[in-house]
Formats: sequence, structure tokens, C-alpha cells
Amino acid sequence: MGKPHTSLLLFDGYCNLCNGWVKFVIKHDKNSVFRFAPLSSPYAQKLLGAQQNIMGTNSVIYVKGHQFYLRSEATLNILHDMGWPWKAAYLFKLIPVFLRDFLYDAIAKRRYKWFGKKETCMLPSEEVASRFMKEGQPLN
Repeated sequence: MGKPHTSLLLFDGYCNLCNGWVKFVIKHDKNSVFRFAPLSSPYAQKLLGAQQNIMGTNSVIYVKGHQFYLRSEATLNILHDMGWPWKAAYLFKLIPVFLRDFLYDAIAKRRYKWFGKKETCMLPSEEVASRFMKEGQPLN
């Protein structure tokens, strides 16, 4: 399938919290370097096909080069790669990963209850539709 785009964010397209996160990244990604795909999309399923340890995860996934980041590591690396002032959140890496992921998992487990769930996957606006990966689209 080729080399993954260097900044690809895979997310739960039905989750209101996840959709809010994607909208936040789009708004603050001044150089339009991030690309997006819902986890349920054929594109993400094909990309993750070889990553059996990731399938079924309850997490945002950040693909940077050939590295896959999950949970708090994904979130912190995305913020880091967004540049200043968001990069400052990378200081949370000083907190042990098991504590960061415990909090991440606690929120992820309750995200539908607290933030709601859409009946259909998020549809991007025309301005950002080109940044959402489609099946068969090559990775840059």
C-alpha cells in the first residue's frame, strides 16, 4: 500500500469527542499537514490490516511515517507536531505512560455516554474534504 503519510490521524468517526478533536486539529493545523480517516473506513481498515495488535483498539491512532501511536502517545505526538503553543503539552510525557493511558482509557470508555455518538460517520466540509483519505488513495 506504500509509505503512510507522515501525519495521518485515524479516529472514531461516530464519536462526538473524537470528531471535536479532529475539528480542533484541522482548525490549528496551519500548514495542512495532517490527513484523516475514520477507523471504520475501508482506507483505515486496509492500512491497519497488517497491524493486528491495533485492530479493535479504543483509541485515536496517529501514523507518523511507519510508526503507529496509540492513546496518550498519539494525542501528545499530534499536539507536538502541531507546533506552538500546542507543542507545550508534550511536557505531559514526563508523566509515566501507564498513568496517562489510565486516564485516556477512563475517558475513552465513557466517551459516548459523556459526549454522545453520531448515527453516521462524520462528513468533512468541502474545504477540508481533500484531507480525508479515501480507499485506494495513495499515501504520501
